[in-house]
Amino acid sequence: MDVKAERVNPYRGDTRCKTEQVRDMFDSIAPAYDFMNRMMTFGIDRLWRRKAVRMLASGPHADILDVATGTGDLALLLARSLRPATVTGIDLSEGMLEVARRKASADTGAAASGTKMTFLAADCLHLPMPDGTYDTVTAAYGVRNFEHLLRGYREMYRVLRPGGTLCVIELSTPTSPLVKPLYRFYTRHIIPLAGRIVSRDVRAYSYLPESIAAVPQGESMLALMREAGFSATEHHPLTFGVCTIYIARK
Repeated sequence: MDVKAERVNPYRGDTRCKTEQVRDMFDSIAPAYDFMNRMMTFGIDRLWRRKAVRMLASGPHADILDVATGTGDLALLLARSLRPATVTGIDLSEGMLEVARRKASADTGAAASGTKMTFLAADCLHLPMPDGTYDTVTAAYGVRNFEHLLRGYREMYRVLRPGGTLCVIELSTPTSPLVKPLYRFYTRHIIPLAGRIVSRDVRAYSYLPESIAAVPQGESMLALMREAGFSATEHHPLTFGVCTIYIARK
């Protein structure tokens, strides 16, 4: 499958591979990342993560890998809500991981869960974990940044145990003719302007809507997961389709 998002890079004219550009972009915006997330989604991103965690509660989840963990919001929520034995968050960006580690140290709910939390710098396309290590693999708002999405899904499949679950939360483009024009104006004009003011990275928040528009969505995303080996795939659009939760099983 041709994945257009793989050809959308954070920095135009930069000859480095997408993986290196994504790492540097998130290092750059790490201090402003949480504030921008809350502002861009009006705080609804928290509700999307909570819904995804509720969907995972009934399945095995003793050991969880959170891919592209960023500043650790989903990893910490998984610990507080599901109380697994371990949650491992990985990300390319050390800047983002530093924020995640600080938040974990201050999160009394996650600490009280008894969950062993680990945050590691690692490439999502080359996971440094043995086959069949985890019951659940999650990824929130990260797969559109992968240089090779199918390779990333194959790595997630590899590290899952038989019967394990993949849960991907990703931003998507609404299809409603009423919502779509407002969404387009907001993502193409308001978000880049706010990003330039708050994060001081001129390109990062222009790259965001470009990558959302280019990433596979709905059935196309499920087809890619099935190509990687997953089965029982399903998707759940949220909030007029601006976010989608994808579930797949090994």
